[in-house]
Amino acid sequence: MAKGSIKVGDEVVITATVRKRVTQDRVSVLIPSYHQPHSIVDTTTNISSGQKIDLIGEVTRVDESTVTVSGRGLGITVSRDAVRKRSE
Repeated sequence: MAKGSIKVGDEVVITATVRKRVTQDRVSVLIPSYHQPHSIVDTTTNISSGQKIDLIGEVTRVDESTVTVSGRGLGITVSRDAVRKRSE
């Protein structure tokens, strides 16, 4: 996953796991190393619990062990191992 190559401004992907549909247009997801509930907008009708989904955002902060990703419904800090550059 992410090594020393991740920097502010990079577009990254976090692979989350769908927990359940919360409303008609939102699903609850589990994000690796992010220990808070999180829901995203998803109007797909055929999404199911356990399905993997890629969340894309821009890196806004990097330190030794964590990366903050914002944009497109994200605003979270996760471990560096939870993200990969989008081009990978």
